[in-house]
Amino acid sequence: MNTSLLSAALPSIARATSTAISQERTTMTTNDPSLWLEDIEGQDALAWARAENEKTLGVLQSDPRYQRFYEQALSILQAKDRIAYVSLGRRGLENFWQDENHVRGIWRRTTMESYCSEDPQWETILDVDALAVAENRNWVFQGGSSLRPEERLCLIHLSDGGKDAASIREFDREANSFVAGGFYLLEGKQNVSWVDGDTLLVARDWGEGSLTQAGYPFVVKELKRAQPLSRAREIFRGEPTDVQTVPLVLRDSEGQVHATGAIRFISSVERDYVVFRPDGPIRLNLPKKAAIVGLASGRLLVELDEEWEPGDVRFGTGSLISYDLAEWKQDPLRAKASLVFQPGPRQALSGVSRTKNLLILTILENVQSKALVYKYDQGAWSVTPIQLPQHANVSVSATSDQADQAMFAISNYLRPTSIWYFDAETEKLEELKTTPTAFDASNHVVDQFEATSRDGTSIPYFLVRPKNARFDGAIPTLLYGYGGFQASLLPSYLGAVGRLWLEQGNAYVVANLRGGGEFGPQWHQAAQGATKQTTWDDFIAVAEDLIRRKITSPRRLGVIGGSQGGLLVGAAITQRPELFNAAIIQVPLFDMLRYTSLGAGASWIAEYGDPAIAEQRAWIEAYSPYQKLVPGKTYPAPFILTSTKDDRVHPAHGRKAAARLAALGQPYFYYENIDGGHSAAANLVEHARRLALEYTYASKRLCSD
Repeated sequence: MNTSLLSAALPSIARATSTAISQERTTMTTNDPSLWLEDIEGQDALAWARAENEKTLGVLQSDPRYQRFYEQALSILQAKDRIAYVSLGRRGLENFWQDENHVRGIWRRTTMESYCSEDPQWETILDVDALAVAENRNWVFQGGSSLRPEERLCLIHLSDGGKDAASIREFDREANSFVAGGFYLLEGKQNVSWVDGDTLLVARDWGEGSLTQAGYPFVVKELKRAQPLSRAREIFRGEPTDVQTVPLVLRDSEGQVHATGAIRFISSVERDYVVFRPDGPIRLNLPKKAAIVGLASGRLLVELDEEWEPGDVRFGTGSLISYDLAEWKQDPLRAKASLVFQPGPRQALSGVSRTKNLLILTILENVQSKALVYKYDQGAWSVTPIQLPQHANVSVSATSDQADQAMFAISNYLRPTSIWYFDAETEKLEELKTTPTAFDASNHVVDQFEATSRDGTSIPYFLVRPKNARFDGAIPTLLYGYGGFQASLLPSYLGAVGRLWLEQGNAYVVANLRGGGEFGPQWHQAAQGATKQTTWDDFIAVAEDLIRRKITSPRRLGVIGGSQGGLLVGAAITQRPELFNAAIIQVPLFDMLRYTSLGAGASWIAEYGDPAIAEQRAWIEAYSPYQKLVPGKTYPAPFILTSTKDDRVHPAHGRKAAARLAALGQPYFYYENIDGGHSAAANLVEHARRLALEYTYASKRLCSD
């Protein structure tokens, strides 16, 4: 069998071009005096970070608001009566829980009857705190994948300090212990799927030449029980120019495997699917911007992020389509697809979930949610709405493979999140749990407004404000955004933010920018690559609209965002610094001319472009915040937060931004959490500290006269 099926299809000239670009990216020179800060664990870089932390903590923790904010945040995060979100498995309802006694957390289970009571009784499956002590490791639990249908054996992912890279160990959920001599994969960025009780498909670092430029695996091997990694059999190889390649195992609700294969992530938005057949691998004839999302009602489900016309039928962007599973298995290339759902104007498919016999879709319409049940019968899908509360964000929190049951999380900015239970067979729908009230929301209301961006597009945003707002420009306001990777910002209970910020009489804004997914794939694609400036324009337009409406003023307006959102904030304060007086920049991208050489940056070229290609470098250089920090401008004294253990967005982005501001003589705050990975908080104590620092800073900048 040819394990390099897709490799052989690339022309040699494309390979040569790719190699040249890679070499240019690697050897790209710069006059940057802060390159030494890219050495993550370097002695000098860490000493610099500790010194910066000391300065920042000295100022912010001495503020009388800090300790109060910290205690309030920790109380909310560790509340005993907060919702325990569960899965609906064959062995009961399972939950991962953290509190002051379980800082790293416990994995536990209960019964439905007990869960519905006021005081559920839990059985501990795994105590991560005890494991960390026993093994003297800084373990952070990252979940696991069980072998269906029995769900006894599980592959548990444990990270050192919260990194994306994790070690994987086999666990017996009946014995509540690790399997002696079971599967064990050392730390790495890896993807693993069960085939059966004795077989895994594994994509990981297999040694030299097995990782992509982004640092992810592109070689999939079959690993048998008791077999050393060195004996695993290669079954598929993607391309080193891909983002990554991961295993594919298609299972139904009963646990039966209907196909195995691999997914080549050619970019962050494009995929190639390959299924393994007795006569060799077959590359599926799906469009590049399509994703197989599972099996339901004997149908294979595929979500489309681009328009597609297979034969004489046309499916629009953002549609969900399906194939008859038996027909597809017989001949994947000739099976006929049919439509399940196609979004209308201002609509988007938000989520796809499956129960034993049904399909549940959550739909967005002008950033408002609803849930629908789809049932396939006699060649057609019937649709029934689920009568959940309106004017709230609806998401599926759990589904059952054994019955047509699901749980929904219902939330908005001011109303505590609630969990609803739905049984399609009995048509039972009831509220089970509600998050305890974290703040007094009686003095605030939520408005949805629209700003007009530079190109005339209407950009919706939510404003959470005091009821008695005078609209004289005096309300301290934080503007939050993201605008990337087709991720949607949907209403959710503000919790600690409400307690630390809104209760002080302040306002909070969430902007639904292009680059996100609030209106489907086209909303995302309008702000990619050469048009990424569109995201920054949208954000600036919302800021200007808040000022125009006299909700706030530049003196009282701050911006906040993390990761891509950190890049967003960086672009906003370098392009229009006069609009803002505060900026909270969390685990940010910042040096966009070197981002492909830092962390997992090369995996995001589809979103931003490649700075090693002259044309693309030009559009990136036009907004890269690090290079836009220049003499002669006054920036709003940003607060930059990073994590040493962040192996997704390299901490050098934040480090170098702070160093550049220092060189310019500009005020700033910088804090680098040693643990926590990309979340910058490995546990609830660290999370509370981070929140207290952020809102102490925001209060100092925006609320003080």
